[in-house]
Amino acid sequence: MAKDALEEIRKTIDKLDATIVKALGERQRIVQRVLNEKLESSDEIRDEEREERLLEKIRKTGTEEGMDPYFLEQLFREIIQHSVRYQTHALVDHQNDQAAVQSIKVAYQGTDGAFSHQAAMKQFEHRYGNVECIGFTRFDQAAEAVEQGDVDVAILPIENTTAGSINDTYDLLAEKELYIIGEEVLRIIHCLMAPERVQLSNIRRILSHPQAIAQCSRFLAGLSRCHVESYFDTAMAARKVREDGDLSQAAIGSAYAAELYGLEILKRDLANQPENFTRFVVVGREPVSCDPQLNCKTSLIFATVDQKGALLKCLNILADSGVNMTKLESRPRMGHPWQSLFYLDVEGNREDVRLADALRKLGGQAQFLKILGSYPVREGNW
Repeated sequence: MAKDALEEIRKTIDKLDATIVKALGERQRIVQRVLNEKLESSDEIRDEEREERLLEKIRKTGTEEGMDPYFLEQLFREIIQHSVRYQTHALVDHQNDQAAVQSIKVAYQGTDGAFSHQAAMKQFEHRYGNVECIGFTRFDQAAEAVEQGDVDVAILPIENTTAGSINDTYDLLAEKELYIIGEEVLRIIHCLMAPERVQLSNIRRILSHPQAIAQCSRFLAGLSRCHVESYFDTAMAARKVREDGDLSQAAIGSAYAAELYGLEILKRDLANQPENFTRFVVVGREPVSCDPQLNCKTSLIFATVDQKGALLKCLNILADSGVNMTKLESRPRMGHPWQSLFYLDVEGNREDVRLADALRKLGGQAQFLKILGSYPVREGNW
């Protein structure tokens, strides 16, 4: 194919892509108008029967147009999930008198380009006209900024599908008078980056956050001549690599960090587990109320009395009440040697009668109970 003909085809594709983006933008504006009507009439934000009819129609139309119907179904499920996510946030903001608020200050651990920074923007950019993200060196500094009123919320990583739980965050939730008011899930795609495009064999030193190093351990094990060093944050590591300008030095971080700091990506998708996600929690000084129609989870901490079978008795209270537990984690209880705190995520809203009754019974059985908050479940669009 002649170069000129190929260029014309590419221009046509570019125009079609722009048309798709504009159509999605128009769809989102219509969703916003529909949401305003729902808020006034208290209609449910989701009609799952209508969604299934829409997907059936999409599959049929896709087949007629010579498209893979399953690809189109997946695409439109993502579009629907984005719409539901937008409406969920709008409803929570409306119920908690935040709908008119146009700006928010968010604390996070790291610097510009860190995964926590990306998670903060993903959570808040479409909800507020101005999102000010303030990075801190440590998790506890970010949490303290919320306590002291210097920022509105903090976003903290709490678990990763490869490296597991992030204990610092669990410990802060027990220690601080803060509440979980939301969650975000971010797909983590680790990239190896350097000041210029060089061969991997030239790299002698790699910098990154300990969690990123743990998540990329198999890749790093194959670089036997490299010295791997822990750094405060993936984005800070990227910034140092840029500042040093040493072609034998590289960092592991996000593609966004590479773009931000002008680094060349040498290799992508380094994680041991391809489906690598980090769940973040948003914490604030006050809990939020959630509409009963929203799919919520409730997080809590408790400690058991020092008796045989005490943990089982507590968990049976939830099971007997029909409450589904989605996560159980234990950590040492500070100031109480040989005792543990148990962190639970359960399905449901603490304002639901069934869950409220179960929590009341749990409080009577446990030695200590702290409800961290009820908040909408983060669904789809990862």
